[in-house]
Amino acid sequence: MVLIAPQRWLGGQLSSQGVSALDEHQFIETFGGSPLYLRLRQLIRQRMASLYGITITDEANFNPGNAWVSNLCFFPGVAADALQELIAPFVACGQLTVYYESVPIHVEKSAYTITSITCRTILQQQFTIQPTQVIDASEHGDLLALANLQYVTGAESKLDTDEHTAPLQARPHEIQGFTYGFAVEFCPHESHVIVKPEGYAALRDRQPFTLTLTGNDGEARPFRMFEDGPTGLPPFWTYRRLWDGQHTTPTTPDIALINWNSNDYHHGTIIDVDAQTYAQRIDEAKRLSLAFLYWLQTEVPRDDGTGFGYPELKLRPDIMGTNDGLSMAPYIRESRRTPGLRRIVAEDLLVTSQPLARAKVYPDSVGIGWYFMDLHPAPGNPTSMFAPTRPFQIPMGALIPPDCHNLVLSCKNIATTHLSNGSYRLHPVEWNIGVAAGLIAHVACRQHVTPADVSVSFVQKKLLALGHPVAWAIDVPPHHPAFMATQWLILNGVIGQGERAQRLEIALTEPLAADSYAALMNCLVAHGVPHSAVQITQTDSWESVCAQIVVLGLVDAD
Repeated sequence: MVLIAPQRWLGGQLSSQGVSALDEHQFIETFGGSPLYLRLRQLIRQRMASLYGITITDEANFNPGNAWVSNLCFFPGVAADALQELIAPFVACGQLTVYYESVPIHVEKSAYTITSITCRTILQQQFTIQPTQVIDASEHGDLLALANLQYVTGAESKLDTDEHTAPLQARPHEIQGFTYGFAVEFCPHESHVIVKPEGYAALRDRQPFTLTLTGNDGEARPFRMFEDGPTGLPPFWTYRRLWDGQHTTPTTPDIALINWNSNDYHHGTIIDVDAQTYAQRIDEAKRLSLAFLYWLQTEVPRDDGTGFGYPELKLRPDIMGTNDGLSMAPYIRESRRTPGLRRIVAEDLLVTSQPLARAKVYPDSVGIGWYFMDLHPAPGNPTSMFAPTRPFQIPMGALIPPDCHNLVLSCKNIATTHLSNGSYRLHPVEWNIGVAAGLIAHVACRQHVTPADVSVSFVQKKLLALGHPVAWAIDVPPHHPAFMATQWLILNGVIGQGERAQRLEIALTEPLAADSYAALMNCLVAHGVPHSAVQITQTDSWESVCAQIVVLGLVDAD
């Protein structure tokens, strides 16, 4: 197996893109994360503690940064090291070869099959691989373009997606802004003001720079730098703080990630543009982030009202692993997207469209996720969106392009829309997508079939055996004896309009109930189970039903 990595750090959002403040849901510590993702989080916590020589007494609740936006904030280089640890055994035994600081530049196809991919290293050397199966986990869906496959960018037309808030006409250049994050340390009584970036005033005024955000209700939400705001809002400083110095005795300096609306670059896309335009926009985005730092150091009103600017903010290039102090790569929020074999639209998951506890049920689910539908400003559209959703699933069909027989999509390039991508682009969701994509490609290789011909039920069974949930049941985690049966029952529609459909808990000791019993009997008939073999009544507990499902051979015992 060959892995092509564009930077010298593995990983995207949580490492090379510097967004090491994980965007997760409230149940992540106990449900909803793939086992390897949970292992990665554990390694990150342990490595951050070791870095400062402290002992973790409550690992599940240890947040190195104690930030208010995330339960786990850390240094991006620590995540890169943890990822290296996870892949090390496969590299050591020769099962995996990693080419760092390399990108694909050319694809050859025969009919609907990718036959070769030519890559270029940072030293301008080229090499070619002839893959059997390909997974595109690039941030911009690079292979969709290189292989001349179908894809869309930006906002689709409402006539195409039937999404309520989509525009009437498609806007392919309306692609969410990207961001160069940076880390700063607060050094009391010191001055670390950087050189004023070129074009500073224009960048400041166009953005404009501010610590005030606008809520969904249109109300201004003013933040202060280090103190709670006038309406009780938490400080800007602790928004994405990566290290809380209070963890140590004596205290150590705080270090915070600066990734805020003010340094989002949304004045032009870098997808499908010529090299000169790309370079110009990357340069401007970098200067925008440095300009925001300069503004924080020199112009932001001080909390105590004594003046302007915090020259005490010190840029920490070592945290991002770069000379300029900015993340190795920009944080990408939106990509080219395949039309897929199944497309996920906003109404599939928005609370306003889904009245039950879960989002639309996908029978071909290969993973789960949950996050707000979070859209940042884009070229031509300065508005934002932060709409609540239901806990959702990841349909297998969204990972498979309709026009290539050996490609699986595994990032923001899956078959979402401009709107639904706002929920599927977050750390744990992308990880779950990646696990599913890897398994689909593996099965396709072993069975000598295309990804589209891989059995959905076979993939689901393998994922569940790994402890990778494909449906929401927060009180039946992967280590529970009823986990696989509960997942199977939900996938097969044995949760109707009753009480269980109104909550994420299954409540194993409660009876099956009439609506679920009817759905179960129809399901069993569809799976060829004769009525005479069924020893279940609607008064039986869900736990007893799970045991019967195992006895009937519909799922494995563990």
